[in-house]
Amino acid sequence: MVVSVLQEMRIKDLGVIDDAVVELSPGFTAVTGETGAGKTMVVTSLGLLLGGRADAALVRVGARSAVVEGRIVVAPDAPAAVRAAEAGAELDEDALLVSRTVSAEGRSRAHVGGRSVPVGLLSDLGDDLVAVHGQTDQQGLLRPSRQRQALDRYAGDAVAGPLAAWGEAYKRLRSVTLELEALTTRARERAQEADLLRFGIEEIAAAEPRAGEDGELAAEAERLRHAEALASAAATAHGALAGDPADPEGVDANALVAGAHRALEAVRAHDPALAALADRLSEVSILLTDVAGELAGYADDLDADPLRLAAVEERRATLTQLTRKYADDIAGVLTWSERSAARLTELEGDDDRIGELAAERDALRTELAGLAAQLTEARTGAAKRFADAVTGELGELAMPHARVSFALRRTEDPQGLEIDGGAYAYGPHGTDEVELLLAPHPGAPPRPVAKGASGGELSRVMLAVEVVFADSDPVPTYLFDEVDAGVGGKAAVEVGRRLARLARSAQVVVVTHLPQVAAFADRHLVVEKTDDGSVTRSGVQAMDGEDRVRELSRMLAGQEDSELARAHAEELLEAARAEA
Repeated sequence: MVVSVLQEMRIKDLGVIDDAVVELSPGFTAVTGETGAGKTMVVTSLGLLLGGRADAALVRVGARSAVVEGRIVVAPDAPAAVRAAEAGAELDEDALLVSRTVSAEGRSRAHVGGRSVPVGLLSDLGDDLVAVHGQTDQQGLLRPSRQRQALDRYAGDAVAGPLAAWGEAYKRLRSVTLELEALTTRARERAQEADLLRFGIEEIAAAEPRAGEDGELAAEAERLRHAEALASAAATAHGALAGDPADPEGVDANALVAGAHRALEAVRAHDPALAALADRLSEVSILLTDVAGELAGYADDLDADPLRLAAVEERRATLTQLTRKYADDIAGVLTWSERSAARLTELEGDDDRIGELAAERDALRTELAGLAAQLTEARTGAAKRFADAVTGELGELAMPHARVSFALRRTEDPQGLEIDGGAYAYGPHGTDEVELLLAPHPGAPPRPVAKGASGGELSRVMLAVEVVFADSDPVPTYLFDEVDAGVGGKAAVEVGRRLARLARSAQVVVVTHLPQVAAFADRHLVVEKTDDGSVTRSGVQAMDGEDRVRELSRMLAGQEDSELARAHAEELLEAARAEA
């Protein structure tokens, strides 16, 4: 049962396509047309709907933007529908409406279910909905990393579980190793830093400074240096306020204010204004008495001892040495001391930290060694099953004598993980090096697919791999862009037959040049250009009956009206119908 179907796409101002609607079959849809007619724009359009890179060069010359809209029938509880709903999208009668706009300046916008969404969401939906395969994907299959990914995908939970645990442990090991290397390689620098901090902390502790002490000493030194002038000024001011005991007839400020107060006090009852002034004079008299008393006390307490001045200056010199080295003032010096003590504790604890990290590193390497063995065992079992299944599929793709196998190897490395008495290199995905091998005929040694397969054989190997995946990890829609390149004759018929069988459980869209493949399609679309070189709405036609025979004849012989080609086309269609 197909849980989702790409029902149709509308393509506007993309490449050579002016405005066209591509209606697809839930089963097998073949897209054909003359070279350069724009067939690959179907693949490009779907790529944009799936979050592919936007390129201003895709926009039709003279157009402001290119637009691709897709209608995907999807079950409400399907992963793609759930993801879209989480982004605020809504289904339209069990269909998800997806659109992508690319401006002529290269800017891109994406919409899902009527809601503007990040392009990344389209990529997430594409992972759940469509598997796209083209010539570049064939080249990707040649890379060992892609082959390992394919094997891991086929193995399922048997590899996924240990691989997830491996990833966490591997990431932690890298972090621990980097920290350990930083600590051990900087041992000398850390020792030098600790010595400097320790000296500074001890120097400050020996001086025993107090916060604000530097300011207090500066003020005291200023007083001691001007003690005589300060004493004389205080005595003069005191005499002016309170009088000179040696001169009873002298006039002082206190006596004058007292006389003024008595004069006003005598008449205060006659005028409230004068009464208020009398009160104020009383306050002035009290204030003068207080100031005079303080001046007398100041003069008595003033210390003019030169020994005290020398002691103050010596203490200030000690504090100045600290502020010159560690901070602008004593408060800053004390703060430096506190922070340095914390840093010194950290540095002195590095040796303990090194021991802890070394122990954790060894434990992680032991854990990874165990996980590596689990991964190798799971991959080895899956490789046998995967290779047998792909070999069986190749037998139905006109490669009956071909044999596929996997080579799993490890590379020795003295610094690697210790497994079964040896030391092996390791990376983010384990210790295994995976390579897909092909023996195309009996007697031929298994060789890497990149060296042992022709273009046509490689196309069939990739198709066989995807068919095997369809049984273990199905994708609702498969899009093949000329995956049958380099294939012809009976092999082409077998490719078409296998695609038709794949379409029984999934939607299959194939861009092809081969009539043997197109004949097996449930729906046959032809892309045609107009005289001006564009593809309009009428340029994507569904071929039925006589029209389909004529198109297959063109593909077979380049002549739509060739009786021989027509007979061959009808024979292909009849054979395909017999397989249905």
